[in-house]
Amino acid sequence: MKTKLGLIFGGMSTENEVSVMSAKSILKNLDKEKYNIFPIYISKNGKWYQYNGTNKMENVKIDEDLYDIQEIENIIEYLQKLDVLFPVLHGSYGEDGTIQGLFEMIDKPYVGCGVLASTIGMDKVYAKVIFDKANIRQASYIYLEKDRDKYKYIDKEFNRKIMTLDESVDLVEKEIGFPIFVKPSNSGSSVGVNKAGNKEELKEYIEYAGKFDKKILIEKGIQGKEVECAVLGNENVIASCVGEIKPADKFYSYDAKYQNEDSKTIIPANLDTEISNEIRKLAIKAFKAIDGKGLSRVDFFVENKTNQIYINEINTLPGFTKISMYPKLFEAEGIQYHELLDKLIELAQE
Repeated sequence: MKTKLGLIFGGMSTENEVSVMSAKSILKNLDKEKYNIFPIYISKNGKWYQYNGTNKMENVKIDEDLYDIQEIENIIEYLQKLDVLFPVLHGSYGEDGTIQGLFEMIDKPYVGCGVLASTIGMDKVYAKVIFDKANIRQASYIYLEKDRDKYKYIDKEFNRKIMTLDESVDLVEKEIGFPIFVKPSNSGSSVGVNKAGNKEELKEYIEYAGKFDKKILIEKGIQGKEVECAVLGNENVIASCVGEIKPADKFYSYDAKYQNEDSKTIIPANLDTEISNEIRKLAIKAFKAIDGKGLSRVDFFVENKTNQIYINEINTLPGFTKISMYPKLFEAEGIQYHELLDKLIELAQE
């Protein structure tokens, strides 16, 4: 008997379109002999839709002009008739533990990390706290919270100090120095992320990041290679080879990831074996530190002058487009795209 698989994509985050691209690739590569697939689209305003008509998934079209869909009136009832749920949701309300909590409440197995790991992985500030505790090297960082027209500086002991924007900028310059990355704490695919080289840019980018999240992470820029490692498993976790990102932009921005064909990936990365092996160990350590399950992609920097390894962040629901690093890294290990999907579904059922 075929497994009834609910493929959930779209979502209310700024990464709706990325999710749709990922779902396209997954639909194309799922084994139609194994799975009876139920595509479920969540619109940007939070409405859930089912696809009607043919089950021949190669004929199902997913694009901005959605057609042949019907709004799901009772979401819980609809999900309960399925065997496994496969969220392909990036960003808020899909990657942050919220939808995972819904799946837990209705007692349905689902692909990917649980509530705690998803929440931590999505929140860059709290991921930093966990990685500090796990003694995984990170770039120097400062945590700010936007509070109307003021900002709160939160120190390493979580004491809070109210500051103006100018005072915040002065503190960052004194404590970290340039170049600096400014990030909303809860955002994926580099949405809202900018690289500042001076005080004027820093001020502008702090204000911009505050439009996406009240929590703002400010990190020292590391001059070095941007590398990524994929992990797979529940208890017995394996790590892929390491891949290097060659962004077309000044960093791996949203446009560089999804819209600029000049961005390149090198798989495997041109690194010494010892450094690659250490990155793989650290990727598994970071994954287990947040209580990860199923899959994640862990991003690092390797500093040019010292070869020191710095963890950047962990992505608990990485992109699954045809050019995404997660499936490409495991393909380099001999695990084909469709085999990877089968394994993820098995891990969910496990």
